[in-house]
Amino acid sequence: MSILIRPALLADLDQLVALEKTCFDTDQLSRRSFKHWITTEHRALLVAEQEKVISGYVLIIYHPGTRLARVYSLAVAPAQRGTGVAKLLMTAGEQAANDAGRLYLRLEVSVDNTPAIKLYQTLGYQKFGIYRDYYEDHKDALRYQKRIRRYRDTLQHRSVHWLRQTTPFTCGPASLMMAMHGLNRAYQPSQEEEINLWREATTIFMTSGHGGCHPIGLALAAKRRQFTVEVWVNQTGALFIDGVRSEEKKQVVELVDNCFKREAQEQGIKIHYANISQNDLISAFKSGAIPLILISTFQMDRKKAPHWVVMSGFDDDCLYMHDPDPEEGRQSEIDCQFIPIACEDFDRMSSFGKNRLRTAVIIWPG
Repeated sequence: MSILIRPALLADLDQLVALEKTCFDTDQLSRRSFKHWITTEHRALLVAEQEKVISGYVLIIYHPGTRLARVYSLAVAPAQRGTGVAKLLMTAGEQAANDAGRLYLRLEVSVDNTPAIKLYQTLGYQKFGIYRDYYEDHKDALRYQKRIRRYRDTLQHRSVHWLRQTTPFTCGPASLMMAMHGLNRAYQPSQEEEINLWREATTIFMTSGHGGCHPIGLALAAKRRQFTVEVWVNQTGALFIDGVRSEEKKQVVELVDNCFKREAQEQGIKIHYANISQNDLISAFKSGAIPLILISTFQMDRKKAPHWVVMSGFDDDCLYMHDPDPEEGRQSEIDCQFIPIACEDFDRMSSFGKNRLRTAVIIWPG
């Protein structure tokens, strides 16, 4: 019997929901979820059709602004398992992700799902971790990854434990805690520490809501915790001041900026008033440092917000980042770890605002 692999349509909803209920007792996609994934962008939802009956599907989600894709769900009707349907769906999903410019495809699979694990290993997926208590039934998930565009290189990464920021405005402290813990396991992150770091590094005001973190403020906080630091920033004026509308707030932001710079000079913190290059970041990483990098979220969510991430690896084509802020309802924690940013995309993503601010904080062990 011939098998047709094609994009899912709204007309497939009834069959997809029925298939989901047949295949999974927990972690089921709802009808609303299927409708969302059929009609939205940044995904490939493919079905296997045999004589107008859907016997399987695969849902691939593309991480916006990066070269990463993820197998969100794969299902095959029990009667069709072992017939090659899953392999056809996975192969088609890989091609769709490749066509969308993705470099890596990742997935999670239950530790006791032996047939699926065998399939993924046969297709060339490499295990790179485990996620405890991942499913609704509390089973662990193995994490697999495959490079779907082949290059001659080897990913170099640092053992950086991922942390989620606990407030909308503490991406800088969460990234700094990841770096400091990665460099010194004796350093223990906590929510109290996260807030304390923000209080030490905040610019007080931003365009709206609480202020973000100044690179020199983050560097000073790391210095107080006995880490060695340096800062790269490509402008000498007060940072983030253009995002504040009132003159009173501008004066406060400028005051904070001057205080940070004066204290950094007193503490002997080196500040490079220049653009940091990808080669500079890679050289620092190779030498044992972990960089924090300010990016614009425009490529990810079109919001043009300043956002701190931590560098967790590199290879010939990508820099890899840990992002402390999963997008609500769209990303899992796994999607925020070792995010591949293609080198040709990085310079565009790592500049913020109309003044094209580029800044990074380089953290070394003390």
